[in-house]
Amino acid sequence: MIPGLDGLRAVAFLLVFAYHAKYLGVGWVGVQFFFVLSGFLITGILLDMKKSLPAGGYFLRFYGRRFLRIIPLYYFYLLLMGVVAAWLISISYRTDYMEAPGGQMRYAILYVYNFLLATTDRDPAFYLEHLWTLSIEEQFYVFWPLLIFLVPERFQKRLFLAFIVLGLVFRIAFYFVHAFGEFRNFHPNVSEALYPLPFTHIDAFAFGAYISRHRIPKARGQFFILLGLVPLIGFASQYLSTAQFGPFSTFGYALPMSAGYKFIWGYSLLNYFFAVTIQAVAMEGMFNRFLEWSPMRYLGKISYGLYVYHQPITWFAFDIRDLAFFENVDTQPISALLAFLATLLIATASYHLMEKPILDLKDRFFPIKRALPPGDLHNGPSPN
Repeated sequence: MIPGLDGLRAVAFLLVFAYHAKYLGVGWVGVQFFFVLSGFLITGILLDMKKSLPAGGYFLRFYGRRFLRIIPLYYFYLLLMGVVAAWLISISYRTDYMEAPGGQMRYAILYVYNFLLATTDRDPAFYLEHLWTLSIEEQFYVFWPLLIFLVPERFQKRLFLAFIVLGLVFRIAFYFVHAFGEFRNFHPNVSEALYPLPFTHIDAFAFGAYISRHRIPKARGQFFILLGLVPLIGFASQYLSTAQFGPFSTFGYALPMSAGYKFIWGYSLLNYFFAVTIQAVAMEGMFNRFLEWSPMRYLGKISYGLYVYHQPITWFAFDIRDLAFFENVDTQPISALLAFLATLLIATASYHLMEKPILDLKDRFFPIKRALPPGDLHNGPSPN
């Protein structure tokens, strides 16, 4: 197992959780972190499988293992939330919220929920909204294995670099197309329309793919420089475009990053920072004492379930503010603690009772050589 990677998954989930618990405005970048991690791990797996397997075995084993990792938990969650929503409707609890996701469920079932969020029809359901990231992951899994298989090894570095550039080019092109009103079904705010689309994030996966086989110079040193430089650039661009720094907890990167055209260049900067971070941890052992701490490793191990379950749990936990005896109490810390503990409990039960028994079937039905780098593990919303 690559030391530190489970801990990084835990960090990425905790960022997302802190964002949804309204404690960290920049916490949404945990999703970007997951995308880069996914590109790093999946590309490493695919390149090693390509060397050791014929075409049939390459695709069968990759998609077989993906199926066992992703599908059971994902569709169990959709079924579970459908049942919960139906029961809450029957007792007349927040009927408007519970009924709203009905027409959106088909998008989640087909792994295209991200496209719905990019349109004027977006009215995200509280228990489906976070699944847009898993839609992007699945769309990545469809075409990336084919590209890795078809592109000769001598051209792979160029492929990774081309897709790093392509992410930026797509965002620029989309901005101009949106400005001319060519696609009227997209959300009127270009940054909100852009955010859920798959090609917006292709450079995140490509940065991860690049560091799976190539090195960024002096990653550890770059990490500490970027740790200060990234928020400095964020606040400066925010101030220059709005004459305000914005909330400190956003570090200058408040969603949907409208100010200063950050929805174009901000993703590139953040993705590069996360690629540097992953390389410094995986190749140079940075922060491994903390990241290998058993609670962090455990959170990373069950992070797929933590991510899938946390959104509705957090929503329900924050609903306690409507209870009469909480009227004059700051419920945010209470809600956040309840949400985290409940998410941890449910994700733990899910992992041990459902996910792990199914995961154990991967090596039985779709074995791969154990010499592979240990990337064939789940990593939160990028369920590897």
